[in-house]
Amino acid sequence: MNLAAMDPSNYEAQLAEKKRKLSEDFAQFTPPELEVFSSDPANYRMRAEFRVWHEGDDLYYYMFDKVLDAKVRCEQYLPASTLINAIMTSLVEELRPNHSLRHRLFQVDFLSTLSGEILVSLLYHRQLDEEWQTQAAALKLRLSSQFNVNIIGRARKQKIDLDKDFVVETIKVNGQDLHYKQIENSFTQPNAKVSIKMLEWAIDATKQSQGDLLELYCGNGNFTIALAQNFNRVLATELAKPSVDAAQYNIAINNVDNVQIIRMSAEDFSDAMAKKRSFRRLEGIDLDSYNCNTIFVDPPRAGIDDETLKLIQGYERILYISCNPETLKDNLQTLSNTHSITRFALFDQFPYTHHMESGVLLERK
Repeated sequence: MNLAAMDPSNYEAQLAEKKRKLSEDFAQFTPPELEVFSSDPANYRMRAEFRVWHEGDDLYYYMFDKVLDAKVRCEQYLPASTLINAIMTSLVEELRPNHSLRHRLFQVDFLSTLSGEILVSLLYHRQLDEEWQTQAAALKLRLSSQFNVNIIGRARKQKIDLDKDFVVETIKVNGQDLHYKQIENSFTQPNAKVSIKMLEWAIDATKQSQGDLLELYCGNGNFTIALAQNFNRVLATELAKPSVDAAQYNIAINNVDNVQIIRMSAEDFSDAMAKKRSFRRLEGIDLDSYNCNTIFVDPPRAGIDDETLKLIQGYERILYISCNPETLKDNLQTLSNTHSITRFALFDQFPYTHHMESGVLLERK
């Protein structure tokens, strides 16, 4: 983390540099003009993690600055949401004089929402006892006078939820309220306002779709819920059980009735579609009944494996969201043999860093 680089007055220049680099790196695929979706220059991150430093009676948050090669005290944190910044101050003032809550505390994680909920996770190098639970419950009660907050305590092989381990985010996408259960320690989009722009772009890119949608790596159903309106049915896969559970919850609270979630890896699902193997989890699901002309993928940083790439090439249209331009570029070496890029987008999820989120729509040549 380079804290000194986080200067809102330089935001437009760093975004312009990302646009230049992404356009240059993908020129070989002759994409259309890059669509650029900017971030707020401050208070854009819904998640933040801080280490905790103990110094006599003092206790404070810090981050490690790689440029300075030193830890930097954080009273406030420019990228974090206004809600995180507000509760940071109140929380540390509560922790400092409280031996039970501060003893061997080494990290604090925050998960906030645009709709006002916040989850605070306190991580310890010791086992948590009844006294900790009593003090944590009193802390939650005091903080609840200002915040819609829940607290979790974590230690080795121990997790204590005072109430619940998730928040429910409500965002407005094309004028429609969408609700998402976001579980502690599970992946969620860090920049909520840019995530809204990503969803609206994906909806627009698929608005003329026919038939059904196949989605791989669906997570908590972030894109699934938003895209369902453009298709007759959606068949989505995800491996992580907490994410699958959250996706089922999100399908229900958004009253979506045309989505089927399967808990499988993309690799196993590729084998199932190719009829190389049969899987118990697919019993009762007629894969042949789906008429999927479009496939949507949002893979991890490692990109897509070779077998799954072969599966993807069988579809007329491919919508690909990538958090790693290098692996996207590598995957496009294969996909560009059969498909052309017809939409190309940069989503600035991570201002002041080299990280770039991008999206491509590919259509069969």
